[in-house]
Amino acid sequence: MTDLQLRPLTNDGWGVDSNCFVCEPRNDAGLRIPFHHDVEAEQVVADFTLDDRFSGAPQFVHGGVSLAVLDEAMAWATIAVGGAFALTKETTSRFHQPVTVGQVHHVRAWISGTDGSRILTEAEIMNDDGQVCVSSHATFAILDLDKASEAAGSRLDGNDLDFISTPVSAG
Repeated sequence: MTDLQLRPLTNDGWGVDSNCFVCEPRNDAGLRIPFHHDVEAEQVVADFTLDDRFSGAPQFVHGGVSLAVLDEAMAWATIAVGGAFALTKETTSRFHQPVTVGQVHHVRAWISGTDGSRILTEAEIMNDDGQVCVSSHATFAILDLDKASEAAGSRLDGNDLDFISTPVSAG
């Protein structure tokens, strides 16, 4: 990813301590996947390679780890693209082919709809040949600032939303 339209997404922008299993670079036991907001495409994207610590079958990434990557990408999409803090309410995924240990993969997530209290998202993990390995769609419940603050473990205010992009509505 070299596009100038990519904005790094980190928890540091809110001044909260995070130990996120998927995205936190300081979590030694985590995946440490750096997510970015592709402003032009209105998507969240990341490139990643996982080693055998995260395998299910010896050469394939554990399915639950793949689901965690997809969920994290969709959660960042609610923040960066949708302009809201939200929690996963329901998700459905399909495994098309294995995510292979030691190989570069790409994840992307986007907003497919909103209705005021919910954000609908979609995501997919692709291999380096562009073939979809796992696809997912999820419904996220939008949190008010009190619930977002509770989730963050510190008080957030409306200014914290300046860290993220201007909210967009997706049809």
